[in-house]
Amino acid sequence: MSSKNERKPEISFADFDKVDIRVGTIVEVEPFPEARKPAFKLKIDFGAPIGVKKSSAQITKYYTPETLVGRQVFAVVNFPPRQIGPFMSEVLTLGFPDADGDVVLGAIERKVPDGGHLF
Repeated sequence: MSSKNERKPEISFADFDKVDIRVGTIVEVEPFPEARKPAFKLKIDFGAPIGVKKSSAQITKYYTPETLVGRQVFAVVNFPPRQIGPFMSEVLTLGFPDADGDVVLGAIERKVPDGGHLF
């Protein structure tokens, strides 16, 4: 496995197109004290036909539940669900590491319809 800072191999557009990255609005946030690293349990509404999905996100340094509810985020919606302790995470919420490795969420410049596909 390569380090996170190395460039990954070139892929085709068809490969990229297999990853279903959508926008959704966070509708609920709960603490996740059972997680190994500090995290929140999110419920994200992706609109029809995807609906509300759950995600575990290690975003506690810069965000609070109050600042997250109503925020739009990017997520991969076509990975298989992943068991994280007692919680089943259904989508991967996307962000970037800061200089210390803490997660900063990607920003959406202006409100867009939930469920929109990244292209």
